[in-house]
Amino acid sequence: MNHTTVAHKMIYHCSGANIRGGGGLETYIASLVNSQNYELINTGIPPEQLVISSLKNVEQSQFQFLHIHDPDMLVDFREECPAVFTIHNHSSYCPSGTKYLADRQQKCDRSMHPLGCTWGHLIDGCGSRRPQNILKSWQNAAHFLKDVKKLNITVIANSNYVREEIIFNGLSPDKVITLLCAVERPKHPVSSLNQEIHSQQRILFVGRIVPYKGVEWLIQALAKTDQKIHLDIAGDGWGQPKMKELAEKMGLSDRITWHGWCNGEKLEALYQQCFTVVFPSLWPEPAGLVTLEAYAHYRPIIASAIGGIPEYVQDGKTGILVAHNHVYQLADAITELATNYHKSRLMGEQAHAWFEQEFTIDIHMQRLSEIYTRTITNFKDQKQEF
Repeated sequence: MNHTTVAHKMIYHCSGANIRGGGGLETYIASLVNSQNYELINTGIPPEQLVISSLKNVEQSQFQFLHIHDPDMLVDFREECPAVFTIHNHSSYCPSGTKYLADRQQKCDRSMHPLGCTWGHLIDGCGSRRPQNILKSWQNAAHFLKDVKKLNITVIANSNYVREEIIFNGLSPDKVITLLCAVERPKHPVSSLNQEIHSQQRILFVGRIVPYKGVEWLIQALAKTDQKIHLDIAGDGWGQPKMKELAEKMGLSDRITWHGWCNGEKLEALYQQCFTVVFPSLWPEPAGLVTLEAYAHYRPIIASAIGGIPEYVQDGKTGILVAHNHVYQLADAITELATNYHKSRLMGEQAHAWFEQEFTIDIHMQRLSEIYTRTITNFKDQKQEF
């Protein structure tokens, strides 16, 4: 079969995500659908029809290829066609889905175990303390590990950190490969940081406003920087009222603008008006899409050295890595770029060059297509053996 036909017309993605929703996973799957199936979409077929929300009672042999994104969908996968599964988050091997012990403010290094994970929920605050929620989340992760170990399916991790975690929890190294994420290029023209924008002294946070995303840490660090530096926050979440209260208490209300959830032109404008993007996660992020969005807009990143994030940052070249939840280190990194226009511009240009070299959707699709091709070949070979 012609590989171009497979790549462009016959790839179905399996996920319950709303690809018009605009979130991280939704945006990624939408990018794959649009890139792989553009010929079908151009004939008027809505992209949503190329996403399968359930594999139950579906004749899977009719598909040339399936790319599965949701762990719970593996329960109904019957190996009737070639397929790959991408791990996007920690929920495949961590019942709470965080790998973060909130009450200790440190990442979790335990392997999945009923006693350790129950202790984590009840004592370390890594997830819900409700018994029914603990049991359900444990069952979901345990069922996934059981299913993926027995299935003959290639598993794609979005960072080496995630790959090591799933292997640590019992999956054979031969079954797991790493493919770093990618994002689409901005829809509007972008340019290098200029002196006028740098002089406006604006930094940007993009993401959910929940404790483990590090907004509190960022606000505390902002208080230790020059009063001219202004923080734009693009996002919302249940932690926002408390963070607004903290900002007011620290006398920072006039230095922070809360934009709410942003996408499209509004978000692109915010990227273009800052001199750096700050990614202050406390939990071990599986990957780092925000870093790539910053790079796509010629902006350097200041990010936590935790989880999969360091794989997306060339420290000192495309951004600055800091120890997570270290207020003075974060404040110093912000000040370093705020007071050095040439360094900020150079880092942003190096970041953009790396983005074009490694992280565009086109390059990602080339690498993904190679994985698809190998998977299809292996599937056919195994069928012939039987």
